[in-house]
Amino acid sequence: MKPGYKLYRCCFRLARAAIGIFYRIRVFGKENIPEGAALICANHSSMIDPFLIAFAFGIDNQMHIIAKAEIFRIPVISPLLKKLGMISVNRGVLDANSVKVTFAYLNGNEKVAVFPEGTRVSSDDAISAKAGSVKIAERTGAPIVPVFMPRKKPLFRRVPVRIGKPYYIDKQAQKRSADDYSRLSDDLMERIKSLNLGIEGNI
Repeated sequence: MKPGYKLYRCCFRLARAAIGIFYRIRVFGKENIPEGAALICANHSSMIDPFLIAFAFGIDNQMHIIAKAEIFRIPVISPLLKKLGMISVNRGVLDANSVKVTFAYLNGNEKVAVFPEGTRVSSDDAISAKAGSVKIAERTGAPIVPVFMPRKKPLFRRVPVRIGKPYYIDKQAQKRSADDYSRLSDDLMERIKSLNLGIEGNI
């Protein structure tokens, strides 16, 4: 058993029971979950989104979630987050350590979850993406798995989580330009957004 996995399973069950009181989670597209390494990319609007992603992929897929460094500065929970395999990132700068840890997990056939928008966004019309996700997928060769969750999550209502089909960012002999990465990032967000089609009828 991987280091920290026993703790992850314990916390997974506790969180699933607690959050399940307030939200009924329904997962679509479980057949799209790949074996081994994957970069899970989802839209982001709520503090419970990391939990929903972990629950959607199940207890057997330990999720290494990239989260803002500010959370890791809270003395009480910081050691726990690190033991659970979460990844600290300093937003707005090139965080070499975060990239190194992310690569290590993906190269070790593990799953990493990231929110390409970089922050919580309340409106689907306002979504944009940073280029980091597609660059990581390109460098590691790990598939991107797009995931959509509704922006609004009313208490005591069903919350659908839709997992899309994995796809790859192929490496090129010639280095991609900033515009190339911008287009790839926009395509990623469009893939995430497209998973919303028809989801309202399943709530």
